[in-house]
Amino acid sequence: MKKIFAIAWKDTLMRFSGWSEWLFFLILPIVFTLVLAGGTGGSKDSRVRLVVVDQAASPLSADLLTALNNSQAVRPELMTKSQADGQFAQRTASAVLTIPATFDLAHLEQGSITLELRQQPNNMEALVSQRAVMSVISRVSSAADIANQSVAKAEQIRPFTSAADRQAYFTAALKQAQTSLAAAPSRVTEAQGSTLAPVNYDPRSNSSAGQLITWVFVPLIGISAMFAYERQKGTLRRLLTTPTRKGTYLLGTILGQVVTALVQMLLLILFGIFVMKLNWGSQPLALGVMMVSAALAAAALGAALGTLVKTEGQANGLSIMIGMVMALLGGCWYPLEMFPQAAQNIVKILPTTWAMRGMLDIVLRGQGLATILPDAAILFGFAAIFFGVGIWRFKYE
Repeated sequence: MKKIFAIAWKDTLMRFSGWSEWLFFLILPIVFTLVLAGGTGGSKDSRVRLVVVDQAASPLSADLLTALNNSQAVRPELMTKSQADGQFAQRTASAVLTIPATFDLAHLEQGSITLELRQQPNNMEALVSQRAVMSVISRVSSAADIANQSVAKAEQIRPFTSAADRQAYFTAALKQAQTSLAAAPSRVTEAQGSTLAPVNYDPRSNSSAGQLITWVFVPLIGISAMFAYERQKGTLRRLLTTPTRKGTYLLGTILGQVVTALVQMLLLILFGIFVMKLNWGSQPLALGVMMVSAALAAAALGAALGTLVKTEGQANGLSIMIGMVMALLGGCWYPLEMFPQAAQNIVKILPTTWAMRGMLDIVLRGQGLATILPDAAILFGFAAIFFGVGIWRFKYE
């Protein structure tokens, strides 16, 4: 057992002897995961962003902001005037709504309030913002009209003694009108179709699972390069002249890389949980089984490839090519549902297909051990076949 750990530790030190290995171990997987996911995806708010400058800071402007925030079309974002001007000039804001200092109840009673909406030309999001603002203003105007009519009727019955009394009555009437309009029944209802989408796809989940498999499979297939290196340098032949069995060497080499791959998987999963807010931790037992089965299948493929390659450079090139092609065809970069049905059936011969399927069952669909067991069993089958070929045909010199 000590020899196995010694060989595994030696290979780990050799692999991480340079800082460039960390680029492929953690940095590139995270970068590609974020790029394909479109960012961390922490917010699922798909409404159009509307920059708002509130110079009034009045109860009426607060009501307007609340109405905009309740809109299904726009998502208001408060900024200072200089910030809004800068974003509009750089065209990072499609529309900027400025609420002037005169936007208050006193000016509303007089019917002299205005808003300023700046829009980028030929911009669809700016048009959406305009429609949303017009809709909200229409509701504010309706409430103001009702309040003004109420004030006029009240003054006919009994004139107000002062302007303050008139203002207080207008404010109360406006609040009542707003409450009544908000409680009014909807005359137009919206029905959402219940037809299920044929593809259950989430870019963040697909990206996290796919890049995890991609960047773990490539180095594990690269075990073949370690075997070729040992043969080229003659260290394998010298090692076997010591009281070290051939099986001990193979087990130590493969075990060390599998454990390293499991650590890499765990780090990428933790990144998905805490940064991308994905549901990786809901089924820990199922996740553990999928991690082990996928790692063993990839390592076994590397052991089998090690029987074919002659040099380290040849092994490195083949492992990258094979790993990337298998990841692409196995649905790690794009959903398999985008492929023709014939292609979906053909790629079932690849271990990446079953690894991706099992991982998505966990992170996207929240499935447990019973669901992923067939996928894990197939991966263990791949591992048994490839390990058998690798051990049978392995060249020690």
